[in-house]
Order: sequence, then structure tokens, then C-alpha cells
Amino acid sequence: MSFPTIADLNKALANKEVSAVELAQEALKKAADLKELNAFIDINEELSLKQARTADELIAAGKANYLTGIPLAHKDNYVTTGWKTTAASKMLENYVSPFDASVVDDLRNAGTVNIGKLNLDEFAMGSSNETSFFGAALNPWDKSKIPGGSSGGSAIAVAAGIVPFATASDSGGSIRQPSALCGVTGIKGTYGSISRWGMIAYASSMDQAGLIARNADDLVAGLDLISHFDERDSNSATHCFGAPNTSGRVKAQYDAKRAELDAAGATPLSGLRVGVPSEYQSDELSADADAAIQSAIKQLEALGATIVEISLPHTADCIPTYYILAPAEASSNLSRFDGVRFGHRTAEPVDNIGELIALSRAEAFGDEVRRRMFIGTYALTEGYYDALYVKAQRVRRLIADDFKRAFAEQCDVIVGPVTPSTARTLGDNKDLKTEWLNDIFTLSVNLAGLPAMSLPCGFSNDAKPLPIGLQLIGNYFNEGQLLAIADRFQQHTDWHTRKPTEV
Repeated sequence: MSFPTIADLNKALANKEVSAVELAQEALKKAADLKELNAFIDINEELSLKQARTADELIAAGKANYLTGIPLAHKDNYVTTGWKTTAASKMLENYVSPFDASVVDDLRNAGTVNIGKLNLDEFAMGSSNETSFFGAALNPWDKSKIPGGSSGGSAIAVAAGIVPFATASDSGGSIRQPSALCGVTGIKGTYGSISRWGMIAYASSMDQAGLIARNADDLVAGLDLISHFDERDSNSATHCFGAPNTSGRVKAQYDAKRAELDAAGATPLSGLRVGVPSEYQSDELSADADAAIQSAIKQLEALGATIVEISLPHTADCIPTYYILAPAEASSNLSRFDGVRFGHRTAEPVDNIGELIALSRAEAFGDEVRRRMFIGTYALTEGYYDALYVKAQRVRRLIADDFKRAFAEQCDVIVGPVTPSTARTLGDNKDLKTEWLNDIFTLSVNLAGLPAMSLPCGFSNDAKPLPIGLQLIGNYFNEGQLLAIADRFQQHTDWHTRKPTEV
């Protein structure tokens, strides 16, 4: 099959047109044929086929569910048994976890077949997938361009048709940005709705799990499965506005919203208030991106939505706030990687444990990781803690309050750009200020802990047209509503069905 959706594969498996083993073999072959994209860090063919045989046994016994036998791949910051978990760092180059992450465990128990571990920015720090110790991953639409990060490998694997969906994580835009730049659909859940247990921590108060697939409908089953309370995650939500946070919540919400949209007839989005922040109409936005976003907004309006101009006045503050808080948390989280118990250990002679740790880290951490650890450590020092870290936490509250006010008084969802432009050229991302400004539309959502997604909404006018993504932001624990709205948009557009010609 060429670029099948999960729905296509589920039907083929149910009708005995194909087996899980055959799907796994085809995905493994595609991964090998497209090795130049550098999407994968580790592949274990024997283990993948073993999982596929187990899936076929479940199907034969009539014990299969919707995802049984479906190939997927995991971002390499989710720990897995059998496959390496490197976080794309020399520090963990040969690490194999003795346990699976909660998300990995959920999907494995559902009968999915893991094809391998996917490339990312080192420890998920970056937005280009160029900081990986294993080399940059390449955008399948144009191999001279970045795929976005940090979940670049996940977006590539789906966009190139290797797997129909993949796990990903988002601390400041790391699902939405690569989804937008690679022309696929990705969603991150509300903070606390999906367990982070077993996901290697970068910025714990902002790390959010999610998935990438070709379209919104393909995201529903997987997101529904992994959205539940987990006692092993100290920040896992037990209840969502009075309702238990259990598997089934997202699907029920999605089905209810779709039924509501179906009942509305020719204008399914009638009654939906779509907020368009004035702050997102930025001079930083390229002409191609602006045109695609405006066209998408008109499409939503044609489907019956009411467009409301809103204001998120602290949008510009999200960059300095994020780049104080996230590095501060990173400096704490990465302190566990010391070369003593696990991870890279220097071979140089040392006189004491302090020297061992310092040399091991210097050899194993890349430039971007070291930069963020230094910034974070500085922000947490006694002389600057109140002036930097505490003040950033106060601004974070103001950013969250902007969203809460908008949802309470003006709109049901918020739309806008994901990135200021299409994918940049590899190696063209050395200016730190420019790199950080690329996160202007995504960071505030993580600081507020809201659910958000990216869906394809157009292409650039380049010689090799590049994808452009529309960001859809929802209120807390409204992932099902977001997916239903995105699905209705995709029923009236074809951007998500387009495929890279070079793969």
C-alpha cells in the first residue's frame, strides 16, 4: 500500500487482505529504502516481526482492536525495551531501557507493531532536528530543508509513508512545527492528560506527549488510548473538569462533536467561535504562510464558523519566559546524566568524581544542550533566581490568563500560524535570535498547558512547494473537539492528502 491511513490498514487487516507481518515487512523495507532521510536511529527487525506475529495471532483469535497490527514508530525520547533509547545524544548512545514508557506500553498492549526509534533534536532541545548526535534528519519534500524539531523523525516517517502514525513530544512546539513543515497532522494533549512516565524529561512542566499521523481522524484512536491517569506520573490529571481522565474520553468527545457537526448540515461549524489573535498577524510571517493561513480562516468561515478577533497581549513575552524556565528545568533534569551510573563515561584519566562528571558531560552533550544547561543553571543561582526564574513564572501565569480569558469570554478555539515561514535550509539556523523567534506562535501554548495541533493548510510558491501548517488551539481537555473540527476542515480540503514526490 502507498501512504495508507490507519483506517485503510484496519479495514485491510479485518478483511484478511494483508497480515500484520506483511505490513511490518513493508514498513521496514520503506525505512531501509529511505535511509538517506535519517528518520530512524534504531531498528530491530527481528523484534518488530515478533510483535507483528503476535498481532496476527490476536486478529485470528478475534481479540483485535482498532490499532492491532498497525505499524508505528516511537520518538527516541520514549524509553523502550529491545530498542535503544538515546534521546539523540552521545550521552545515551548505547542505552537500552529495562522498561517501556507508559505511552509505549499502552500502544504495545493494543497490538501495534513498533518499526523503530525516531530521530530528534538532542534531548528534544531544538526546532530543526539538526542538533541530533546521529546527524540531521531531512525533509522528504525537499532534502535540502529541515523537517522541524524536535520530533523531526516522527514527522518524516509519516510524511514519507513509512508508518501511518508515530509518537512525538512537544515542549514548545516540537509536535506542531515538524508536522507543519512536513505536511502532516500532529496533536499534543493537555498537560497532564497523557502520562510522561518513561519519556526522558527536558522541561517537566512543559513536556507534553502526543501523536503525528496523516489526518485528524487517524489521531483519534491512538490519542484516546494514551489519554488516561497514570499514578507513576506525579503530574498526571485524575479528573478533567469533573470527568475522570480515562481511556475513552477523547473518542467520546470526538464522536459527540462530529454528530453535532453532522446535524448542522451544509454549515457544520455554525455556532463555533474561532478566535484569531491580533498578535499572530506578525511582520515575521512570510507572505506564503500568511496567504495560506488567511485562506484556511476563510474556509472555516465558509463552513459556518464565526471569526472573532481576539488579543493575547503577552504573546511576545513567551520567548524570554520559555527560555528562562525551560533551560532551568533542563539543567535540573539533565543533572542525572553524570557518567557514573549509566550513560557516557570519559576514558580520560581523572583524579576525582567531580572531574569524571565534568569530562563525561563535556564529551557527551552537544552545543545546544550545554547552552541550555548553562542558561538554566545561571537562572537558578542565588543572585538571579528572584530576578529571572521567579519573574518568568509570574509572566507565565499572565500568558495562561490571556488564554483563559479568551476562552471564557470570546471564542471556543483559536487559530493561527505554526511557524513564521516554511522549512528553512539545512545549516541555515545558526543565528540564535532567529532560531528562537521561530517558536513565537507555539511556546505560549506549552506555558499555558493547553492542547493544540497542526494540520496542513497550503503550500509555498517555491520551485519545490513546501507545506504550511495551521495551528488549532483548544481549551483544557478539549482534544476531541479539536480533532472533530480539524476532521471537518480536512473533509473540505485536500492539503493533507498530498505526498512528497521524491519518496
